[in-house]
Amino acid sequence: MNYMNFFKRLIAFTLLFLLTIFYSQAQTANRATGKISGRIVDAQTGDPIQYTTIRLFTQDQNKLVNGVIADSKGLFKLTNVPDGKYKVVFDFLGYQKIEKLNVVLNKNNRSVAFDDIKLASSQTTLQGVTITAKKQLIENKIDKMVYNTEKDVSSLTGVATDVLKKVPQIAVDIDGNVELQGNSNIRFLIDGKPSVLFGSNITDVLQSIPASQIQNIEIITSPGAKYDAEGTGGIINIILKKNKAIGFNGNLSLSTGTRLENGSLNLSMRHGNFGLHGFFSGNAQLLSTTLSNMDRKSEDATTTSRLLQNGSNDFTRDGYQSGIGMDWDLTPRDNISATVNYNYFENTSTGSANRQTLLHDDVGIQLSDINDQIFTSNKFHQYSYEWGLNYKRKFKKEGQDFEILFNSSDGNKYSYYDQTQNHLMPMTIYNGSYARNPGLQNETNLEVNYVQPLGKDVVLETGAKMTHDKINSTSDVYLLNTTTGDYEYSTTQSSLVHYNRNVYAGYLSISFKLFKALDIKTGLRDEYSEANADFLHTGLINLKPLNSVVPSIVFSRTFEDHQNIKLSYSRRIQRPDYRDMNPFIDASDPKNISTGNQNLRPEIGDKLELSYSTSFNNGSNINATLFYRGNKDDIQSYTQFYPTYKIGDSTYTNVAISTRENIGREDNYGVNLFASYPIKDKLELRTNISFFDRYIHTGLPSGGDIHGINYRANLNASYQVSSNMIVEAMGNFNSSRLNAQGKMPSFTYYNVAFRKQFLKKKASFALTANNFFDKYVNMKTNLTGTNFTIVNYRQMPFRSFGFNFTYKFGKMEFKNEHKTEDNQMNPSGIE
Repeated sequence: MNYMNFFKRLIAFTLLFLLTIFYSQAQTANRATGKISGRIVDAQTGDPIQYTTIRLFTQDQNKLVNGVIADSKGLFKLTNVPDGKYKVVFDFLGYQKIEKLNVVLNKNNRSVAFDDIKLASSQTTLQGVTITAKKQLIENKIDKMVYNTEKDVSSLTGVATDVLKKVPQIAVDIDGNVELQGNSNIRFLIDGKPSVLFGSNITDVLQSIPASQIQNIEIITSPGAKYDAEGTGGIINIILKKNKAIGFNGNLSLSTGTRLENGSLNLSMRHGNFGLHGFFSGNAQLLSTTLSNMDRKSEDATTTSRLLQNGSNDFTRDGYQSGIGMDWDLTPRDNISATVNYNYFENTSTGSANRQTLLHDDVGIQLSDINDQIFTSNKFHQYSYEWGLNYKRKFKKEGQDFEILFNSSDGNKYSYYDQTQNHLMPMTIYNGSYARNPGLQNETNLEVNYVQPLGKDVVLETGAKMTHDKINSTSDVYLLNTTTGDYEYSTTQSSLVHYNRNVYAGYLSISFKLFKALDIKTGLRDEYSEANADFLHTGLINLKPLNSVVPSIVFSRTFEDHQNIKLSYSRRIQRPDYRDMNPFIDASDPKNISTGNQNLRPEIGDKLELSYSTSFNNGSNINATLFYRGNKDDIQSYTQFYPTYKIGDSTYTNVAISTRENIGREDNYGVNLFASYPIKDKLELRTNISFFDRYIHTGLPSGGDIHGINYRANLNASYQVSSNMIVEAMGNFNSSRLNAQGKMPSFTYYNVAFRKQFLKKKASFALTANNFFDKYVNMKTNLTGTNFTIVNYRQMPFRSFGFNFTYKFGKMEFKNEHKTEDNQMNPSGIE
């Protein structure tokens, strides 16, 4: 999309509008009292199209009379329109133009209010003909950034995490952990809705969603009052593919490769005011082997212990998602929609390691040298049912609407591990255990929203929401009796927890213009949460209620030369979730045990952000963001070392225990720069650079303050070989990251991709290659605590090659939306 040409036309139209309006008002002052209004939306997604050009012509002479630009919500209003018969033209680059004819204003009808004006994308197959228009990979909107996945060729054979690696302000490490502006406490949504899928293992879910199933990804770093306060890092909303075009349409995508396999099928059918859509997608990560070794040193007053562990781990992952939905316009102003989804994910890992434990006294004399071997197995699966029902009412007054949203999801999760430890000479089992951890989770949300325009450029929004979370988790632990060879149930290590939490929220926000130039939106959200937990060994605990008042405010100014500057502040909270609190003790590696923490406090975060964006005549774009984020009671992983540690009736020696803790306070100061630069018509370069300074003030036993600089650099290049052939390349570097106890490793990622379209661009195939020069990515992690240090080395297989085939079928008929319409207006002025 050539924004500069668009804005040139926009400025020309604006000047012409002003002259025309002045002339019209001078000639028809007594009769220029009419009004034409409405809203512009995307015909496929239903999302508002901001800054659309609306022009008003006389019907008979085709003379330009008036004009206006839609606001950030797609709303427009033509005022002081003289009596007469008109043609209204709606036009925005990348969409097909619409003309409304026979729009009449007279003494009996001074106001015309259109229903939603639905613009069809130019990149649409219409009656067998494909019309294409260049669409930006990244769109900067008033309250969010949108990454259009369909323009990302190099991620076609990958998964959601492969897409996220390329999104500005997001960093993804080698294990798939995601950070937004350096913060991992992110509120993930799917199609704008929460899901229990993200309550257990976000990484697994993101690595099980095929990239081919994603339409776009929305990044909201400073959410307003309407959004849940959850997530100190912000919100990432994954929008799955849907199609709202009239007719029967479908999209099939299949990928295979040396590391990943995935596929997706999307079907939609729409006739008149009723539509159905459905999808099925699946993903598999093929068997891969990671090599690892660990060197852990610990000290006490008289001895020094050293544990050397060298082994490998085989891993597989797979899953699928499915869903069906309906959309029904009951009346021109009433809409009801419903969805039902079923999802399943699982992973399996098996490993073995040789271990050597050395013990020395305080003068360096060796006291013991023990060699043994460990075999481990871990399994996890979860499935979930989700359903939602939404109702929306649009009133006669433009911009006024009311909606009720209900959605609920039930998840069934299951974790399992087993481990045995053997002496080497002779080969005998001296320790073994296995554990099962079934769990159930339900999240139910009921939400009401209302929008009321109060006057020109003033809009009031209010609403309320109730969320109920329910978690049941059982841990059944069995220990090996080496005398009998039987596994016996451990009453002291097994656990059971029932957890309930209710969150009640209400919000109020208002947006308005100041001095006719500065857009302001400010709001306040109040969330009150209450919870209780019933543990097997400690009984019912009523947790302290928490009332959180969350303010937000945004100042935005757009200049005539395509520049925008925005200043925002927001407060966010991070409540401990299922994976944080789960009491299940994972002792699959008895020297490195992990468990949840039921005593976590919510994390509170304050965010200040200043952003600037501009575009140039040659199509270049720049977006720069400065930010500060301060978190209180910051939640991070924390490891402690114990020479001996008792769990129930078992004593573990030389063991590291990892859990989640409120580590103290964290402050981050950072900058993000995104820029794109087209070179002639075929080559485009894009870069994304993030840099932030992190200060961690800990109140933990290890003590001390941590300070370090983190950065990320990304460079993308795309070359349009021909109208149906494109080549892309991407390189990404993430620096090492500091946390409360040490340093996480740096990571380099690169890929190239090629896509060829054929059959009138209905079909395409693509080839991708990732990290093709090296089979492994080498990772080194350093961890330091009270009287211990840990150095971990891992060699992770990351080289991969992939092939994708995509085929679109069906016919889209945007009736009365992509061609001139002869609209007879009813007496009320409503279509």
